[in-house]
Amino acid sequence: MLCESFCESFPALDAIPQVRAGFMRRVPGLDMRVARELALERLRAAHDDGREAAGFSGMVFATAEQVHGSAVAGVSADTTFPVPSADGLLTTRPGICLGIYVADCAAVFLADRLGRGIALVHSGKKGTEQGIAPAAVAALCHAASVDPSDLVAQISPCIRPPHYETDFAAEIRRQLASVGVRAVHDCGTCTASHPKSYYSYRREKGLTGRMLAVLAIREP
Repeated sequence: MLCESFCESFPALDAIPQVRAGFMRRVPGLDMRVARELALERLRAAHDDGREAAGFSGMVFATAEQVHGSAVAGVSADTTFPVPSADGLLTTRPGICLGIYVADCAAVFLADRLGRGIALVHSGKKGTEQGIAPAAVAALCHAASVDPSDLVAQISPCIRPPHYETDFAAEIRRQLASVGVRAVHDCGTCTASHPKSYYSYRREKGLTGRMLAVLAIREP
């Protein structure tokens, strides 16, 4: 379902009253045949407007450097962003909007059912091989004093076979289940199969925009 024209939401996360989540898709009318940093600059205004429309207005916007690694950083309002060398972010504090950019890689949302903590990670082939999703589960459970069975996981649209040789979304699902996350949801959408809705690094040969995944604990 859609929270706005280009902001996609997920029923499993919408069902948690204390949590707000969104996934901003391709923005119509923008030339994205450019390198990553210029693409993000061109998308900045649309993403700012999208966060406001989706209910993230006034929140601290937390981002990570995203180096295709497995580091997950805890963040607060005082953290400097983007967090160096990190591909995942977590917080136990309301009012902080975690943000991860993807274009074929998956954004993996993790949220405690009672809103005691959240995490958001960038997991493509490399990050999945390094186990960033289970690393985020361990870090979040420690920070929020919760159990993996308390968490809800959601995998965003990402590239999938036959457009990609590795089904890393399936591996993320397996990894999450193996560490005790019982509620693992995957939208099943392939970014490369829907060029009008999503950017695809593989399909567009590296010159493309980025989707923005956002996740926050609502203010009391």
